[in-house]
Amino acid sequence: MTTTITSTSNQRIKDTIRLRDRRGRERQGRILIEGTREIGQALQAGVSFHEVFICRPHCDLAAEELQQHLAAAQAARFEVSADVWEKLAFGERHEGIICTADPPFSSLEELDCGLNPLIVVLEQVQKPGNVGAVCRSADAVGADALIVADAGTDLFNPNAIRASLGTLFRVPMVASPSATTRSWLVEKRIAIYAARVGDGPVYTEVDWTQPSAIVLGSENQGLSATWCGDEISAVHLPMLGTADSLNVSNTAAIVLYEALRQRRLGDDHPID
Repeated sequence: MTTTITSTSNQRIKDTIRLRDRRGRERQGRILIEGTREIGQALQAGVSFHEVFICRPHCDLAAEELQQHLAAAQAARFEVSADVWEKLAFGERHEGIICTADPPFSSLEELDCGLNPLIVVLEQVQKPGNVGAVCRSADAVGADALIVADAGTDLFNPNAIRASLGTLFRVPMVASPSATTRSWLVEKRIAIYAARVGDGPVYTEVDWTQPSAIVLGSENQGLSATWCGDEISAVHLPMLGTADSLNVSNTAAIVLYEALRQRRLGDDHPID
């Protein structure tokens, strides 16, 4: 059954708009997903949907097809007017469909990383767009998990979901304190490499074919003291210009693709 909403004062619409704010997401225990690719990724990942909001004039073929798949998700369905849609939609992106859903939380104990994991750890990264971009690279190389340590933003900020193109729902993600994350990696015998400016070997000289974790900090503060000590190896990217650091998402992509290159060569698989 589909209900029509034409008033921007509708309480359901107000509650949905509040999901753009972290406090609103925490209070309601829900997240906001927009965009056909992002919603499609969440649907394939088995995310539990609550509501589907549709604005017919903005729906393209992809949105129409997605609605058919969402019908089986047993979410409440609402068609909204253009005025209501303008309140719901973010920026200039209009694909005619927005959903609310449960956040797919997991814990370190639930991670199943296989025999030879490749893991990304982000510490105190503040910008949700960076979290999403790193997740997109992690998905592209087949990394086993993304751990957000001492998170500066919640994992399912709408900007993070958008920057990831929905891969946040496909890559196992965990929020965990830095100290707990380090202990877990050591317990699992995963080699820990902390990205630091000008310290340690160049990233191409590291053996990424073994169980490995690359740890990256925020561009402003770098990594905390948690990622120092006998169990941690520093690694760096050459910096030949005047800047003293790379964007964290660029750094992650460069290192991850080196890890993929080594692993595929080690398995006698050519790089496509």
